[in-house]
Amino acid sequence: MKIAYFDTIGGISGDMTLGACLSAGVELEYLKSEIAKLNLSGVEINSNSISYHGVNAVQVKVVSNEKHHHRGLLEIYKIIDGSNLCLEIKNKSKKIFFTLGEAEAKIHNISIEKIHFHEVGAIDSIVDIVGSVICLDKLGVKEIYSTPIKLGSGGIIKCEHGSLPNPAPATIEILKDYPVTLTDIPHELTTPTGAAIIKSISSGMIGNKKITPQIIGYGAGAARLEAVPNLLRLVVGEKDETIEEKIFAIEANIDNMNPEIFPYVLEKLMQAGALDVYMTPIIMKKGRSANMLTALCVKENIEQLKKIFFMETTTLGVRIQEYSRSKIERQEEKRETSFGLIGVKVSKIDNFVRILPEFEDCKKVAKENGIPLIEVYKILLEEIQ
Repeated sequence: MKIAYFDTIGGISGDMTLGACLSAGVELEYLKSEIAKLNLSGVEINSNSISYHGVNAVQVKVVSNEKHHHRGLLEIYKIIDGSNLCLEIKNKSKKIFFTLGEAEAKIHNISIEKIHFHEVGAIDSIVDIVGSVICLDKLGVKEIYSTPIKLGSGGIIKCEHGSLPNPAPATIEILKDYPVTLTDIPHELTTPTGAAIIKSISSGMIGNKKITPQIIGYGAGAARLEAVPNLLRLVVGEKDETIEEKIFAIEANIDNMNPEIFPYVLEKLMQAGALDVYMTPIIMKKGRSANMLTALCVKENIEQLKKIFFMETTTLGVRIQEYSRSKIERQEEKRETSFGLIGVKVSKIDNFVRILPEFEDCKKVAKENGIPLIEVYKILLEEIQ
Protein backbone atom coordinates (compact mmCIF):
# COMPACT_ATOMS: atom_id res chain seq x y z
CA MET A 1 0.00 0.00 0.00
CA LYS A 2 1.31 3.44 -0.92
CA ILE A 3 1.47 5.83 2.04
CA ALA A 4 2.64 9.38 2.73
CA TYR A 5 4.71 10.23 5.78
CA PHE A 6 5.03 13.87 6.81
CA ASP A 7 8.12 14.77 8.80
CA THR A 8 7.28 18.14 10.36
CA ILE A 9 10.86 19.39 10.66
CA GLY A 10 9.78 23.04 10.85
CA GLY A 11 6.06 22.51 11.38
CA ILE A 12 3.32 22.28 8.77
CA SER A 13 1.12 24.72 6.89
CA GLY A 14 -1.04 24.55 3.79
CA ASP A 15 1.54 26.10 1.48
CA MET A 16 4.31 23.88 2.89
CA THR A 17 2.14 20.82 2.17
CA LEU A 18 1.60 21.96 -1.40
CA GLY A 19 5.33 22.65 -1.80
CA ALA A 20 6.27 19.18 -0.50
CA CYS A 21 3.81 17.55 -2.92
CA LEU A 22 5.15 19.51 -5.90
CA SER A 23 8.70 18.64 -4.82
CA ALA A 24 7.61 14.98 -4.72
CA GLY A 25 6.60 15.08 -8.37
CA VAL A 26 3.13 16.58 -8.78
CA GLU A 27 3.21 18.92 -11.78
CA LEU A 28 2.26 22.54 -11.08
CA GLU A 29 0.17 22.63 -14.26
CA TYR A 30 -1.80 19.60 -13.08
CA LEU A 31 -2.51 21.30 -9.75
CA LYS A 32 -3.63 24.46 -11.55
CA SER A 33 -5.95 22.52 -13.89
CA GLU A 34 -7.60 20.73 -10.97
CA ILE A 35 -7.94 23.91 -8.87
CA ALA A 36 -9.61 25.53 -11.88
CA LYS A 37 -12.50 23.11 -11.31
CA LEU A 38 -13.38 25.12 -8.18
CA ASN A 39 -14.33 28.03 -10.47
CA LEU A 40 -12.51 30.59 -8.32
CA SER A 41 -11.74 33.88 -10.00
CA GLY A 42 -8.55 35.86 -9.73
CA VAL A 43 -6.39 33.10 -8.25
CA GLU A 44 -2.79 32.40 -9.19
CA ILE A 45 -0.48 29.63 -7.95
CA ASN A 46 3.25 30.27 -8.12
CA SER A 47 6.11 28.00 -7.09
CA ASN A 48 9.84 28.34 -7.02
CA SER A 49 12.74 26.13 -6.03
CA ILE A 50 14.90 27.35 -3.17
CA SER A 51 17.86 26.00 -1.24
CA TYR A 52 17.30 25.85 2.50
CA HIS A 53 20.40 24.92 4.55
CA GLY A 54 21.64 23.14 1.43
CA VAL A 55 18.38 21.22 0.92
CA ASN A 56 16.46 21.85 -2.30
CA ALA A 57 12.80 22.59 -1.56
CA VAL A 58 9.72 24.03 -3.26
CA GLN A 59 8.03 27.15 -1.98
CA VAL A 60 4.44 27.79 -3.07
CA LYS A 61 2.59 31.09 -3.02
CA VAL A 62 -1.12 31.36 -3.75
CA VAL A 63 -2.09 34.88 -4.84
CA SER A 64 -5.64 36.18 -4.98
CA ASN A 65 -7.05 39.61 -5.79
CA GLU A 66 -10.24 39.15 -3.77
CA LYS A 67 -11.09 41.71 -1.13
CA HIS A 68 -13.92 39.88 0.68
CA HIS A 69 -12.66 36.68 2.24
CA HIS A 70 -14.91 36.01 5.23
CA ARG A 71 -16.77 32.81 4.38
CA GLY A 72 -18.97 30.48 6.40
CA LEU A 73 -18.58 26.73 6.38
CA LEU A 74 -21.65 26.20 4.20
CA GLU A 75 -20.37 28.76 1.68
CA ILE A 76 -17.07 26.89 1.40
CA TYR A 77 -18.94 23.57 1.08
CA LYS A 78 -20.96 25.12 -1.76
CA ILE A 79 -17.76 26.05 -3.62
CA ILE A 80 -16.37 22.53 -3.21
CA ASP A 81 -19.63 20.71 -4.03
CA GLY A 82 -20.19 22.90 -7.09
CA SER A 83 -16.85 21.89 -8.60
CA ASN A 84 -16.09 19.07 -11.02
CA LEU A 85 -13.61 17.46 -8.62
CA CYS A 86 -14.07 13.78 -7.80
CA LEU A 87 -16.27 12.87 -4.83
CA GLU A 88 -13.42 11.55 -2.67
CA ILE A 89 -11.46 14.81 -3.01
CA LYS A 90 -14.59 16.83 -2.22
CA ASN A 91 -15.33 14.78 0.91
CA LYS A 92 -11.77 14.92 2.25
CA SER A 93 -11.57 18.67 1.62
CA LYS A 94 -14.86 19.26 3.44
CA LYS A 95 -13.67 17.09 6.32
CA ILE A 96 -10.65 19.37 6.78
CA PHE A 97 -12.82 22.49 6.79
CA PHE A 98 -15.20 20.84 9.26
CA THR A 99 -12.23 20.20 11.58
CA LEU A 100 -11.36 23.90 11.34
CA GLY A 101 -14.98 24.88 11.94
CA GLU A 102 -15.28 22.71 15.05
CA ALA A 103 -12.18 24.30 16.54
CA GLU A 104 -13.31 27.86 15.79
CA ALA A 105 -16.79 27.15 17.19
CA LYS A 106 -15.29 25.82 20.41
CA ILE A 107 -12.94 28.80 20.82
CA HIS A 108 -15.63 31.43 20.14
CA ASN A 109 -18.38 29.49 21.94
CA ILE A 110 -20.83 29.64 19.05
CA SER A 111 -22.43 27.02 16.82
CA ILE A 112 -20.47 25.74 13.85
CA GLU A 113 -23.19 27.06 11.50
CA LYS A 114 -22.42 30.63 12.64
CA ILE A 115 -18.66 30.36 12.15
CA HIS A 116 -17.17 32.69 9.56
CA PHE A 117 -13.60 31.87 8.68
CA HIS A 118 -11.22 34.79 8.31
CA GLU A 119 -7.77 33.82 7.05
CA VAL A 120 -8.81 30.23 6.27
CA GLY A 121 -11.91 31.43 4.43
CA ALA A 122 -9.81 33.27 1.90
CA ILE A 123 -9.24 31.86 -1.57
CA ASP A 124 -5.55 31.13 -0.88
CA SER A 125 -6.48 28.94 2.10
CA ILE A 126 -9.16 27.13 0.08
CA VAL A 127 -6.54 26.44 -2.58
CA ASP A 128 -4.03 25.25 0.07
CA ILE A 129 -6.49 22.75 1.54
CA VAL A 130 -8.19 21.45 -1.59
CA GLY A 131 -4.88 21.53 -3.46
CA SER A 132 -3.19 19.39 -0.79
CA VAL A 133 -5.92 16.77 -1.12
CA ILE A 134 -5.64 16.88 -4.92
CA CYS A 135 -1.88 16.40 -4.80
CA LEU A 136 -1.94 13.50 -2.34
CA ASP A 137 -4.56 11.81 -4.52
CA LYS A 138 -2.36 12.34 -7.58
CA LEU A 139 0.57 10.70 -5.76
CA GLY A 140 -1.60 7.61 -5.23
CA VAL A 141 -1.48 7.87 -1.45
CA LYS A 142 -3.90 5.61 0.43
CA GLU A 143 -2.83 6.37 4.01
CA ILE A 144 -1.10 9.32 5.68
CA TYR A 145 1.12 9.34 8.76
CA SER A 146 3.29 11.95 10.46
CA THR A 147 5.81 12.67 13.16
CA PRO A 148 4.54 14.54 16.24
CA ILE A 149 3.56 18.01 15.04
CA LYS A 150 6.12 20.74 15.79
CA LEU A 151 4.72 23.77 17.60
CA GLY A 152 6.40 27.07 18.37
CA SER A 153 5.88 28.89 21.64
CA GLY A 154 6.36 32.40 22.92
CA GLY A 155 5.98 35.42 20.70
CA ILE A 156 2.73 36.78 19.33
CA ILE A 157 0.85 35.81 16.16
CA LYS A 158 -0.73 38.69 14.21
CA CYS A 159 -4.01 37.92 12.46
CA GLU A 160 -7.39 39.50 11.68
CA HIS A 161 -8.62 38.68 15.19
CA GLY A 162 -5.69 40.73 16.53
CA SER A 163 -2.73 39.45 18.52
CA LEU A 164 -2.90 35.80 19.53
CA PRO A 165 -0.63 33.55 21.61
CA ASN A 166 1.68 31.10 19.87
CA PRO A 167 0.58 28.46 18.96
CA ALA A 168 -2.73 29.90 17.77
CA PRO A 169 -5.78 28.80 19.80
CA ALA A 170 -7.29 27.11 16.73
CA THR A 171 -4.09 25.15 16.09
CA ILE A 172 -3.82 23.71 19.60
CA GLU A 173 -7.57 23.02 19.70
CA ILE A 174 -7.39 21.07 16.44
CA LEU A 175 -4.42 19.04 17.69
CA LYS A 176 -6.12 17.83 20.85
CA ASP A 177 -5.48 14.05 21.16
CA TYR A 178 -2.77 14.23 18.46
CA PRO A 179 0.93 14.00 19.47
CA VAL A 180 2.81 17.29 19.31
CA THR A 181 6.34 18.48 20.08
CA LEU A 182 6.58 21.78 21.94
CA THR A 183 9.60 23.94 21.15
CA ASP A 184 10.87 27.27 22.42
CA ILE A 185 10.99 28.68 18.87
CA PRO A 186 9.08 32.02 18.93
CA HIS A 187 7.47 31.52 15.49
CA GLU A 188 4.21 30.01 14.26
CA LEU A 189 5.60 26.69 13.06
CA THR A 190 2.22 25.03 12.51
CA THR A 191 -0.82 26.93 11.25
CA PRO A 192 -4.47 25.99 11.78
CA THR A 193 -4.61 24.94 8.12
CA GLY A 194 -1.62 22.61 8.47
CA ALA A 195 -2.95 21.21 11.73
CA ALA A 196 -6.37 20.55 10.19
CA ILE A 197 -4.90 18.76 7.16
CA ILE A 198 -2.93 16.36 9.35
CA LYS A 199 -5.62 15.84 11.99
CA SER A 200 -8.38 15.23 9.43
CA ILE A 201 -6.82 12.85 6.93
CA SER A 202 -3.88 11.18 8.67
CA SER A 203 -3.80 7.86 10.51
CA GLY A 204 -1.54 9.25 13.22
CA MET A 205 2.03 8.33 14.05
CA ILE A 206 4.12 6.13 11.77
CA GLY A 207 5.25 4.10 14.81
CA ASN A 208 7.18 0.94 13.98
CA LYS A 209 5.58 0.46 10.59
CA LYS A 210 8.01 -0.45 7.82
CA ILE A 211 8.06 1.77 4.75
CA THR A 212 10.13 1.52 1.58
CA PRO A 213 10.76 5.15 0.53
CA GLN A 214 10.21 5.81 -3.18
CA ILE A 215 9.75 9.59 -3.46
CA ILE A 216 10.95 12.35 -1.13
CA GLY A 217 9.88 15.98 -1.35
CA TYR A 218 10.50 19.13 0.68
CA GLY A 219 8.12 22.05 1.11
CA ALA A 220 9.54 25.35 2.40
CA GLY A 221 7.84 27.82 4.69
CA ALA A 222 8.05 31.56 4.07
CA ALA A 223 10.01 32.49 7.21
CA ARG A 224 13.74 31.88 7.62
CA LEU A 225 14.30 30.19 10.96
CA GLU A 226 17.61 29.92 12.74
CA ALA A 227 16.80 27.10 15.16
CA VAL A 228 15.49 24.59 12.59
CA PRO A 229 15.12 24.43 8.80
CA ASN A 230 11.63 25.69 8.00
CA LEU A 231 10.88 22.56 5.97
CA LEU A 232 8.18 19.94 5.71
CA ARG A 233 9.51 16.62 4.41
CA LEU A 234 7.17 14.29 2.55
CA VAL A 235 8.15 10.64 2.11
CA VAL A 236 5.99 8.57 -0.24
CA GLY A 237 6.54 4.84 -0.30
CA GLU A 238 5.16 1.36 0.10
CA LYS A 239 4.14 0.23 3.57
CA ASP A 240 4.80 -3.34 4.64
CA GLU A 241 1.35 -4.63 5.55
CA THR A 242 2.73 -7.13 8.05
CA ILE A 243 3.48 -6.31 11.67
CA GLU A 244 6.44 -7.98 13.38
CA GLU A 245 6.21 -8.63 17.10
CA LYS A 246 7.49 -10.92 19.85
CA ILE A 247 5.12 -13.31 21.60
CA PHE A 248 5.62 -16.10 24.13
CA ALA A 249 4.28 -19.64 24.42
CA ILE A 250 3.69 -21.13 27.88
CA GLU A 251 3.42 -24.93 27.67
CA ALA A 252 2.83 -27.83 30.01
CA ASN A 253 2.43 -31.59 29.41
CA ILE A 254 -0.47 -32.81 31.54
CA ASP A 255 -1.27 -36.54 31.97
CA ASN A 256 -2.92 -36.75 35.39
CA MET A 257 -5.86 -34.34 35.32
CA ASN A 258 -9.58 -34.89 34.85
CA PRO A 259 -10.20 -33.84 31.20
CA GLU A 260 -13.48 -32.16 32.21
CA ILE A 261 -11.39 -29.41 33.82
CA PHE A 262 -9.58 -28.38 30.62
CA PRO A 263 -12.40 -26.21 29.12
CA TYR A 264 -12.56 -24.22 32.36
CA VAL A 265 -8.78 -23.67 32.35
CA LEU A 266 -8.83 -22.58 28.70
CA GLU A 267 -11.52 -20.02 29.49
CA LYS A 268 -9.59 -18.69 32.49
CA LEU A 269 -6.42 -18.28 30.41
CA MET A 270 -8.26 -16.34 27.69
CA GLN A 271 -9.89 -14.07 30.25
CA ALA A 272 -6.45 -13.39 31.76
CA GLY A 273 -5.07 -12.02 28.48
CA ALA A 274 -3.89 -15.03 26.46
CA LEU A 275 -3.78 -14.34 22.72
CA ASP A 276 -4.75 -17.95 22.04
CA VAL A 277 -5.00 -21.20 23.97
CA TYR A 278 -4.96 -24.74 22.56
CA MET A 279 -4.39 -28.38 23.45
CA THR A 280 -2.35 -30.95 21.54
CA PRO A 281 -2.79 -34.71 22.15
CA ILE A 282 0.61 -36.30 22.89
CA ILE A 283 2.07 -39.61 24.01
CA MET A 284 4.40 -39.36 26.99
CA LYS A 285 6.89 -41.80 28.50
CA LYS A 286 5.63 -45.31 29.22
CA GLY A 287 3.10 -44.83 26.39
CA ARG A 288 0.80 -42.70 28.53
CA SER A 289 -1.73 -40.44 26.73
CA ALA A 290 -1.58 -36.75 27.68
CA ASN A 291 -2.38 -33.23 26.51
CA MET A 292 0.07 -30.41 25.93
CA LEU A 293 -1.62 -27.20 27.06
CA THR A 294 -0.30 -24.07 25.30
CA ALA A 295 -1.10 -20.41 25.94
CA LEU A 296 0.23 -17.65 23.65
CA CYS A 297 0.72 -14.23 25.18
CA VAL A 298 2.70 -10.99 25.23
CA LYS A 299 5.54 -10.59 27.71
CA GLU A 300 3.49 -8.52 30.16
CA ASN A 301 1.01 -11.39 30.74
CA ILE A 302 3.47 -14.25 31.35
CA GLU A 303 3.40 -14.17 35.15
CA GLN A 304 -0.39 -13.96 35.35
CA LEU A 305 -0.84 -16.92 33.00
CA LYS A 306 1.85 -18.99 34.74
CA LYS A 307 -0.10 -18.61 37.97
CA ILE A 308 -3.21 -20.07 36.33
CA PHE A 309 -1.20 -23.04 35.01
CA PHE A 310 0.05 -23.80 38.52
CA MET A 311 -3.19 -23.13 40.41
CA GLU A 312 -5.77 -24.55 38.00
CA THR A 313 -3.95 -27.62 36.59
CA THR A 314 -1.89 -30.48 38.04
CA THR A 315 1.33 -29.46 36.33
CA LEU A 316 4.42 -28.82 38.44
CA GLY A 317 6.31 -26.91 35.75
CA VAL A 318 5.92 -24.97 32.49
CA ARG A 319 8.09 -24.25 29.46
CA ILE A 320 8.30 -20.72 28.07
CA GLN A 321 9.48 -20.04 24.52
CA GLU A 322 9.82 -16.78 22.61
CA TYR A 323 8.54 -16.56 19.04
CA SER A 324 8.59 -13.94 16.29
CA ARG A 325 5.12 -13.35 14.86
CA SER A 326 4.14 -11.63 11.62
CA LYS A 327 0.56 -10.50 11.27
CA ILE A 328 -1.35 -8.31 8.87
CA GLU A 329 -3.20 -5.24 10.09
CA ARG A 330 -6.88 -5.57 10.82
CA GLN A 331 -9.67 -3.27 11.97
CA GLU A 332 -12.91 -4.03 13.76
CA GLU A 333 -15.94 -2.31 12.26
CA LYS A 334 -19.73 -2.42 12.28
CA ARG A 335 -21.62 -3.04 9.04
CA GLU A 336 -25.33 -2.57 8.37
CA THR A 337 -26.96 -5.84 7.19
CA SER A 338 -30.43 -7.31 6.83
CA PHE A 339 -29.97 -8.62 10.40
CA GLY A 340 -28.98 -5.20 11.75
CA LEU A 341 -25.50 -4.02 12.74
CA ILE A 342 -22.94 -6.83 12.60
CA GLY A 343 -19.33 -6.69 13.79
CA VAL A 344 -16.74 -7.48 11.14
CA LYS A 345 -12.96 -7.81 10.94
CA VAL A 346 -11.31 -6.09 7.96
CA SER A 347 -7.77 -7.13 7.00
CA LYS A 348 -5.66 -5.84 4.11
CA ILE A 349 -2.58 -7.07 2.27
CA ASP A 350 -1.46 -5.23 -0.88
CA ASN A 351 -4.69 -4.58 -2.81
CA PHE A 352 -6.49 -7.58 -1.33
CA VAL A 353 -9.15 -6.93 1.33
CA ARG A 354 -10.74 -9.67 3.44
CA ILE A 355 -13.93 -8.94 5.41
CA LEU A 356 -15.26 -11.56 7.81
CA PRO A 357 -18.22 -11.37 10.20
CA GLU A 358 -17.73 -11.85 13.94
CA PHE A 359 -18.58 -15.38 15.05
CA GLU A 360 -20.48 -14.33 18.19
CA ASP A 361 -22.69 -11.95 16.17
CA CYS A 362 -23.38 -14.71 13.63
CA LYS A 363 -24.25 -17.18 16.40
CA LYS A 364 -26.65 -14.67 17.96
CA VAL A 365 -28.38 -14.06 14.60
CA ALA A 366 -28.70 -17.82 14.01
CA LYS A 367 -30.33 -18.39 17.42
CA GLU A 368 -32.67 -15.39 17.24
CA ASN A 369 -33.88 -16.18 13.70
CA GLY A 370 -33.83 -19.98 13.73
CA ILE A 371 -31.46 -20.06 10.77
CA PRO A 372 -28.57 -22.54 10.45
CA LEU A 373 -25.29 -20.86 11.37
CA ILE A 374 -23.73 -21.88 8.06
CA GLU A 375 -26.53 -20.04 6.21
CA VAL A 376 -26.07 -16.92 8.35
CA TYR A 377 -22.40 -16.87 7.34
CA LYS A 378 -23.31 -17.27 3.68
CA ILE A 379 -25.82 -14.39 3.76
CA LEU A 380 -23.57 -12.02 5.70
CA LEU A 381 -20.51 -12.70 3.55
CA GLU A 382 -22.49 -11.55 0.51
CA GLU A 383 -23.89 -8.44 2.25
CA ILE A 384 -20.74 -7.09 3.90
CA GLN A 385 -18.40 -7.23 0.90
